[in-house]
Amino acid sequence: MGQTPFELSRDHEEFRRTVRAFAESEIAPHAARWDREHHFPVDVVHRMGDLGLFGLTAPEEFGGAAGDFTSLCVAIEELGRVDQSMGITLQAGVGLGINPLVEYGTREQQERWLPDLVAGRALAGFGLTEPEAGSDAGSTRTRAELSADGTEWIVNGAKQFITNSGSSITSLVTVTARTGEREDGRPEISAIMLPAGTPGFTAEPAYDKLGWHASDTHPLSFQDVRVPADHLLGTRGRGYAQFLATLDDGRIAISALATGCVQACLDHALAYAGERQGFGGPIGRKQGVAFQIADLQVMADASRLLTYRAAALKDAGAPAGAVKQAASVAKLYSTEAAVSATRIATQVFGGYGFMEEYPVARLYRDAKVLEIGEGTSEVQRMLIARGLGLPVE
Repeated sequence: MGQTPFELSRDHEEFRRTVRAFAESEIAPHAARWDREHHFPVDVVHRMGDLGLFGLTAPEEFGGAAGDFTSLCVAIEELGRVDQSMGITLQAGVGLGINPLVEYGTREQQERWLPDLVAGRALAGFGLTEPEAGSDAGSTRTRAELSADGTEWIVNGAKQFITNSGSSITSLVTVTARTGEREDGRPEISAIMLPAGTPGFTAEPAYDKLGWHASDTHPLSFQDVRVPADHLLGTRGRGYAQFLATLDDGRIAISALATGCVQACLDHALAYAGERQGFGGPIGRKQGVAFQIADLQVMADASRLLTYRAAALKDAGAPAGAVKQAASVAKLYSTEAAVSATRIATQVFGGYGFMEEYPVARLYRDAKVLEIGEGTSEVQRMLIARGLGLPVE
């Protein structure tokens, strides 16, 4: 029989084993401490770069592997299986930091920024969300005006919930900003690259988050931030459309992160059910526990199949509408499955599941944001309905 449409290739499975070995040796032993101390492990980011994880989809001329999107999803899933914080660090670093530069950057921009980003020596952020513009990202209030001589952009505004935006190795954040008004009266939104350390660009103190404690996340403020005019990314007035396309890809990657979370819940619950003794034997012999673990297997399989179907469509160059629909379906199912899976796994552990010494407690806290970032579940349902031809507002 030939390979089924969404079965990973032998190369992908070999790559999975490589990333899993790295994650279990370099990340898993320290994840609980990083979470407890809210520590962002820059040294591990560098080692992820040494392994080539940040360069998976980047061109070879900049040190990348010129690989497919499926490989990136495999890496994110395996990192997320042991630590969701490191999984989102890779997802945002590549999907939101590197890929927009690859897709829309000029040759000069790519030569300046990509080598360090691809090598894991630096990180880039993606600034879309604002205090008054979350799911309604078109209501961006951040503004960028050209100087009188046309040589600089002057940026004022704020962004929030921005990953990889304030670490010691953050090199730039690309932000959406109003750069004028369209003929129909709507705002013209463009993407501007702001190097870290530029006067007026401030990464405010890191958030005290429910989960993802080892991930770098900050609110940002811009007060008369001046950058050269050539820091425009892509076409003027197309910044919002560019970021929406970036989010379509990001939803597939978040689905991979959620799949890793579901798989971790299955792994931990299955092991615990076989070890924990109660009522004269392991608790896994009781249907009340066994059936819950069976549900986790279904969630893991369904999440993985939906995720890699979407990735396969992207890699095959399928029409944008088909990729968008598949990405939203995968993101909606897998992230809601992850939240349910952490609840089930915690229940299997009983009272111990409520204790931070067990990883299911950390997974429980980490999972909720998966239903929010890269477009909420409500946004995904809206997009799916529109893809079906329904005139949803």
